[in-house]
Amino acid sequence: MKAELRMGVDIGGTKLEAAVLDASGDIIARRRVATPEDYDAAVAALAALVTGMESEVGTRCSVGLGIPGAISPATGLVKNVYNAPFNGKPLDRDLAQRLHRPLRVMNDANCFALSEATDGSARGQKLVFGVIVGTGCGGGIVLDGKPLVGANAISGEWGHNPLPWAGDDERPGFACACGKLGCIETFLSGTGFAAHHNARYGTGLQAHEIATRAEAGDADAAATLAIYENRMARALAGVINLLDPDAIVLGGGMSNVQSLYRQVPRLWGQWVFSDRVDTKLLPPRFGDSSGVRGAAWLWPIGAET
Repeated sequence: MKAELRMGVDIGGTKLEAAVLDASGDIIARRRVATPEDYDAAVAALAALVTGMESEVGTRCSVGLGIPGAISPATGLVKNVYNAPFNGKPLDRDLAQRLHRPLRVMNDANCFALSEATDGSARGQKLVFGVIVGTGCGGGIVLDGKPLVGANAISGEWGHNPLPWAGDDERPGFACACGKLGCIETFLSGTGFAAHHNARYGTGLQAHEIATRAEAGDADAAATLAIYENRMARALAGVINLLDPDAIVLGGGMSNVQSLYRQVPRLWGQWVFSDRVDTKLLPPRFGDSSGVRGAAWLWPIGAET
């Protein structure tokens, strides 16, 4: 059966969100539910979310899923999900069986990058690196409008590399959810940003509170933000040296910090192996909507489902 509408589902640790896109890419229906802690309950909730949305729009949709991990090519099971009950489970097969149709599943950072490269702030750019700096720190790569997955389904996972050009005060670093020390995620996620500030000043602030205080002229918060900008510049310089993307788009909560778009490109040239850096650092066009939009874009209009 041909699907005339596309549905994207963004799977997170606390919420499951679905959106239906029309042929022009406009969202015509949207719904959120809480993510159950039990796997079977989560699969049932996903199936109910999809069928409920289809009832709302009155037609069958193609369904793409964005997950905070990947389907392992080795086992066919979900891997690298740290905040939801899907690790080690055949999520794509179980949900496809419930919905009686094929699904397309992609890492949520790849979905974010695909959304922004397709009709977002990086539209028209050949090679796009999408960054999510929120609770965690993910990355996705889109080349010529198609997400790169890789032999191990981990393309773009820059957050689980060490911070480049680390100083003595940055080693060995905080423990990461992946089990290593000093991953980029522990420095550049919103969680990491807050953890470093609070460890330094003995406070208990959230990331958005620190950023707001920095913008208001608080000296301690401004110092933490300056350190963060330097760290992001180093981390993204490593990405530029490896991929040389046309554009880098930031997503997640830290993408709302406006100084990043001014300061990071001013700094990263110190570490980029080039006489000039033409890579653009861009805010997202669709923000929190990019996850579901990118998942929906995994299918073309009129695809057989």
